[in-house]
Amino acid sequence: MPKIRFHKLAAIVVLIGFAAWMGTGEFSSVGSAAADKPKAEDASKAAQPEAAKPKAAEAEAKAPLRTVAVVTPPRKTYARAIRISGLTEADKRAVLATRVAGVIDKLPVKQGQRVKTGDLVLMLAAEEKISNVDNAKQLLVQRQAELEAALRLMKTGNLPALQLDTARSNLTSAQSQLETAQAELDRNEVKAPFDGVIDRVPVELGSSVMQGGEVATILKLDPVIARGEVSERDLRYIKIGDEANVRLVNDQKVTGTVRYISRDASSQTRTFRVEVAIPNADGAIPAGMTAEITLSAQPTDAVMLPRSVVTLGDKGDLGIRAVGKDNKVAFYPIDLVDDTPNGLVLGGIPQDARIIVAGQELVKEGDAVKPVEADQATINKLIGEATSGTQ
Repeated sequence: MPKIRFHKLAAIVVLIGFAAWMGTGEFSSVGSAAADKPKAEDASKAAQPEAAKPKAAEAEAKAPLRTVAVVTPPRKTYARAIRISGLTEADKRAVLATRVAGVIDKLPVKQGQRVKTGDLVLMLAAEEKISNVDNAKQLLVQRQAELEAALRLMKTGNLPALQLDTARSNLTSAQSQLETAQAELDRNEVKAPFDGVIDRVPVELGSSVMQGGEVATILKLDPVIARGEVSERDLRYIKIGDEANVRLVNDQKVTGTVRYISRDASSQTRTFRVEVAIPNADGAIPAGMTAEITLSAQPTDAVMLPRSVVTLGDKGDLGIRAVGKDNKVAFYPIDLVDDTPNGLVLGGIPQDARIIVAGQELVKEGDAVKPVEADQATINKLIGEATSGTQ
């Protein structure tokens, strides 16, 4: 009895499912219907009139062109300013030391005093050495007299030639003794090796010093040297003999001449040492003062523009966007000539370029635009900046 009920129930379910399928009206196989459906859609689209198809190109052509403000800035000849941070230093600096040990007997100089080459800076007590020099001088006089007497006797034939040679040898020996005694005495003296200023005297009169002990520091401050480091990119623009402007930390401005450019870069910074000699006859400029050195590169044709005009190209390089004769946007990489407080001095821009000064970030290379000349206030501002930034 339970099996008969189950079969009946299954038959009823099948019947209901078949009736539902018939009600859908889909009598073809599922696979063929799926394959024919795209074809029917394609036929329906083909039957539509041509006027109903979308015209994207025509719609784009009818879209309004973007308006940008352009300007043709005045061109000037600029000399790029190369600014180097550095400091001043003495042309020469020497730490004077004693060559022998002793007690300071004379100290005729003091700190800040100007001296000439060969001036006595310090002398150690040397009574014995002075006596040796005096004795050597007297001996030299005696040997000279002996030689003159021997020569007179030789002329008369009363002196053998051998004794004349002995007299000459004695004179030579006396000269050598005097030179030795004088050299020993000179070791007790410290003299200025060049014209300069005594900057430091760490000893006092009467004090004892060891051999090699420091007794004074002398500086040569005329000329004073402004030293800095120039980058490898700017090295080619500088040569020996170029004029340089130097601004000191106290806002004093002086002019000097490039006297040295290193040919060996620093291994840490890849920069090259540059020295500028500045006349300093009165010694007013001290050593060790912070200074800014400004050098001028070769003049080049360029324009001055606000920093806001500079943008990035498709390849990530800096440049400006301009409008060509066909009213399409073009990108020009720039050569940064100088960065002044009034704006950027840029090279590498064509003569007839209409530079976009407003809206450059909203367009890209190749876009057709509607260029409009910038207002007079903008043009006047650009002209004023270019004039004030001329080197």
